[in-house]
Amino acid sequence: MKSRNFRTRNGTDLAFSAIGLGTAPMGDLYELLDEKTSISTIERAWQCGVRVFDSSPHYGNGLAESRVGAGLRHVPRDEVIVSTKIGRVMDAFTQPPPRNPDVYSPGFAGGYPHAPRFDYTYDGTMRSVEQSLLRTGLSRIDVLLIHDCDVWTHGRVDAERYFKEAMDGAYKALDKLRSEKVVAAIGFGINEADISVKFAKAGDFDVAMLAGRYSLLIQNGLAEFLPLAVQKNIGVMLAGVFNSGILATGAVPGAHFEYGPVPEDIMERVRKIEKICAAHDTSIRRAALQFAMAHPAVVTVVLGGVKPQEIEANAADAEAMVPAALWSDLKSAGMLDPSAPTS
Repeated sequence: MKSRNFRTRNGTDLAFSAIGLGTAPMGDLYELLDEKTSISTIERAWQCGVRVFDSSPHYGNGLAESRVGAGLRHVPRDEVIVSTKIGRVMDAFTQPPPRNPDVYSPGFAGGYPHAPRFDYTYDGTMRSVEQSLLRTGLSRIDVLLIHDCDVWTHGRVDAERYFKEAMDGAYKALDKLRSEKVVAAIGFGINEADISVKFAKAGDFDVAMLAGRYSLLIQNGLAEFLPLAVQKNIGVMLAGVFNSGILATGAVPGAHFEYGPVPEDIMERVRKIEKICAAHDTSIRRAALQFAMAHPAVVTVVLGGVKPQEIEANAADAEAMVPAALWSDLKSAGMLDPSAPTS
């Protein structure tokens, strides 16, 4: 699999595989998963050339991190990039609360029975990193991201407060870990393009994970954030390129969009994109992945998966060729921003 070399602020060279494995689904996002299958999926990703493995304490309240550690147990540590996040500290003695209906961030069908507590302070960040190391069983994490410090997760009232807490606390903790070379790269993982711009301007970050804001359906990360990332040499780990499912499955009953049911206007737009893709003998899934990979700011595209076969399909789509005429037809039909890079 192709890779992109990237040098971080502390002089560490990282080789990002074209696609990475995102482990949100392995936290029992939509359903309870079989443990052996989850671990086999991680092992298969390694065999297929995936070298980036991204997780978070949020994913199943730590379950996904544990599965990542188990799946990578026998992999040479220096040959993979392990990424996780801070912002939530787990309380093993308290049950998780009910999902907050006022925010978009999803709950999980299963996961560990541990209650998360939002904490973007300096001490909370250090505790979160320690917990992640214990859950994964690893001696180090390569990439640490400030997670979900946005309106999507906190609502408008608390988002600004948490942003200040993160820059005053979490950023300083991560910068210290980076300066000591305990971690290779620091960044943020955000679901909103405007908040990503705000973080990129507020600190000296190596990488950023932008989720769901640059895809065949949504390109609001294109105007300001992605050019800013190129300007500031921030490597973008692009996530959510299938918009939580619809661009992988197509316009089928039961598809997901932004972790919920698909609105009819989105369903109709997907049908139009599918029709144009079919005319070029290309699946919408392949087109969505190739489009995401084409932007020069992107160092890796992080894709979810819960079965080895899904990993194999992702790897095949990453290596496939897509006709150049597909992009011009999508732009002519108003399905893509005319300025979006496609090669």
